[in-house]
Amino acid sequence: MQTPDQITEPDANLELVLGGLPESETASLTEEVGETPNGFSNLGLDASLCRTLTQLGFTEPTPIQARTIPEMLAGRDVLGQAQTGTGKTAAFALPILNRIQCGTKKPQCLVLAPTRELAIQVGEAFEQFGDGLPAFHVATLCGGQEYGKQIRQLRKGAQVVVGTPGRVMDLIEKSELDLQGLTWTVLDEADEMLRMGFEEEVRKILSNGSGGSSMALFSATIPHSIREIANQYLKDPVPIEIRQKTSTAETIEQKYIVARGNQKKETLARVLEGEELDAVMIFVKTRSLTEPLAEFIQARLGFSVAAINGDIPQTRREQIIENLKSGRTDIVVATDVAARGLDVDRISHVINYDLPQDVEGYIHRIGRTGRAGRKGCSILFLQPNEKNVLDRIVQSTRQKIELIQLPTNRQVNQHRMQRLQQTIVDHVSHCEFERYESILQQVLRNTELPLEKIAASLVLMVNDGKSFFEKEEFKLPGFQERGSRGSSQRGSGDRNSRDSRRFGNRKSGNCKSYRMEVGHRNGVKPGNIVGAIANEVGIGSDSIGRIKIFESFSIIDLPADLSPQQLEHLSKVSIGKRKLRISEDRGPSGTKNSRPQKGSTGRGDRQRGPGRSRSAGKKTKSQS
Repeated sequence: MQTPDQITEPDANLELVLGGLPESETASLTEEVGETPNGFSNLGLDASLCRTLTQLGFTEPTPIQARTIPEMLAGRDVLGQAQTGTGKTAAFALPILNRIQCGTKKPQCLVLAPTRELAIQVGEAFEQFGDGLPAFHVATLCGGQEYGKQIRQLRKGAQVVVGTPGRVMDLIEKSELDLQGLTWTVLDEADEMLRMGFEEEVRKILSNGSGGSSMALFSATIPHSIREIANQYLKDPVPIEIRQKTSTAETIEQKYIVARGNQKKETLARVLEGEELDAVMIFVKTRSLTEPLAEFIQARLGFSVAAINGDIPQTRREQIIENLKSGRTDIVVATDVAARGLDVDRISHVINYDLPQDVEGYIHRIGRTGRAGRKGCSILFLQPNEKNVLDRIVQSTRQKIELIQLPTNRQVNQHRMQRLQQTIVDHVSHCEFERYESILQQVLRNTELPLEKIAASLVLMVNDGKSFFEKEEFKLPGFQERGSRGSSQRGSGDRNSRDSRRFGNRKSGNCKSYRMEVGHRNGVKPGNIVGAIANEVGIGSDSIGRIKIFESFSIIDLPADLSPQQLEHLSKVSIGKRKLRISEDRGPSGTKNSRPQKGSTGRGDRQRGPGRSRSAGKKTKSQS
């Protein structure tokens, strides 16, 4: 949910540009940001809705809100192109709420979102903005939650339904969700939805219930696939584009650091010790890294740290976010999918411990800081052979990214001393001093050790027996010269350097093959499988490996660290009214007499984008 400050203060770096149609059709629609009307009341919203906005502290619309709200109030379809953080949730929620008929229990608006985090965020925004409407209800439908609870929400009656494509399609097929009476259909972050493999579900849902409804489609980018959907389902849409002069906010200071794989933990510790921090988001590539890295930070530095990944139950995830907002948690280690939709103002630093999938992913990650006009800092970890990655980000964002200077040993030691002193002062002021003083006096009598040595021993115990002061300077490499193939790049800490030097390598290096009891006879396609798995157990689409579809079953490569609970949950997930019943693949005996059907594909060779592997384009056995 965007904060009041984000909604009310237009970004000075944004300009409103209407595009996508021939110039003759859009010339009359062009509007300068400086001419945006002041106040939501000027946009045609009902007085009661404006009063709710005033109570929430929202006074001035952002550019996308100022242009979108009147068009949607007039019932026109909208094709909006805008980055995250521009206020697009309010841009479509407010005009929809303005037209909601609270007397009926059937859904009047459907919003599709790519992830459960974003779906929950959008649902909460509708509830907040619609707080003054009588008998207004929102149903949020997404994977990782009980069907029963969501079905009860629908049966109770909900005017607005927000959900992920997989779960929405499931409930349509169970005849629990009827979309025939829709007034509005919204696709939010449509490019991400299609990237995750939901195109078939999106098309089925739109064909099922959007015939007579107005539509709004919002996307950070408008690739050909999005344009095709817009041309097919939107009626004469008004194109609205928020073009950023720079792709990242100027309030975010961007830095990078070069470290080999076996140096990254120590480098991270130095960064956290040397920076002035409030709250920190650390992004890693796979969920299996989140908890070990969080435990390392907590043990090494004493910060309050939490991990967010697809294995974490939704209630626990919400508690972690609330703790981060309130200051009870300082650092969150997360994957991209798990952190999507996370919006916490106090995040001062974003650290890209592992490379994002692409430049768009980098921009989305660092957008977690520098919110609402505050200053923020992003730090990108690169390997010595990844200078090209830095160049691509600089070219895309058109902003300078500076090399970070790690603190020296002297600075680290001074910082540790200050922290130790503060810890001692805090404990002295809160502990039952008389009780422990008697214990200390007894130790002094029995051992005849000087008080200074006892105190030093206690410091050593607090530090887990490790040396308190750093003695050897920690040295990092620079970028490897183009064409250089030094042996230092082939150490054990760099085993993943070939994978990580490109964005978007979708083939996980630690996978197991699983069999699912759905195949061509069930009409299943790779996108159906990827979409269902990504949202039901929170696995990022980039962690899903090759998919081979046979007549009656399919084989898929998934991360080897899937928990038994995740596998059990996946077994109950349905595609095309048939449960996956997933189990570990036992080898060639299960497929000896079967061949993939024509059109079958390996997930690892599809839509690789900027991180396309060297083998992309080559035929596999499943494609022959």
